[in-house]
Amino acid sequence: MRVVVIDYNGGNLASAAQATRRAAALRDLDADIIISRSEHDILAADRLILPGQGAFADCARGLDDGGIRPLLEKATAEGTPFLGICVGMQLMARYGLEHGRTEGLGWIDGHIAPMDDSARQGFRLPHMGWNTLSFTPGAHPLTEGLEPGNHGYFVHSYALVGARAEETVATADYGMTIPAIVARGNRCGTQFHVEKSQDVGLTILGNFLTWQPG
Repeated sequence: MRVVVIDYNGGNLASAAQATRRAAALRDLDADIIISRSEHDILAADRLILPGQGAFADCARGLDDGGIRPLLEKATAEGTPFLGICVGMQLMARYGLEHGRTEGLGWIDGHIAPMDDSARQGFRLPHMGWNTLSFTPGAHPLTEGLEPGNHGYFVHSYALVGARAEETVATADYGMTIPAIVARGNRCGTQFHVEKSQDVGLTILGNFLTWQPG
């Protein structure tokens, strides 16, 4: 299995790759996990992972400046499973409002907006630390082996709003309902950092590596 962690100046690449290697080892999977931005590697990958750390606009610019956006479009349109992490998940939305309006990949409905509802209720931003995941067991292969009430590690001040219920796998609450895991077809993402979420994160990464989207 060839897994590419995409290098687009989005941050958190090494830790995402290392966590994926550990998840593969726990499942006894023969996986070659590399960090790359090359066209050949991205188009030849069996799995694609897009980590994200920083502002939506900067990360989107990294996709465009590196010529990576059309490669992601081509690979995922041909069926390659994709996992976005934190801002990597946010980039799946139609657009983001951090540092001005910036177009996303448009793979899921909704857009990325400031967490004003959380702030109005006195919740401190960024939303940083462990938070409970709410989901329906068995609703999606990504959550196999998890239980509602398990925790993910979040760090963000912007969140997906206007998401479709059928594309929302799990949520968290922080003065507002936050889509925590989203999926549509072979494209999925987590708002929380799976690479920092210990056993829960490793379980999700392992599920992603064995996922066979219908």
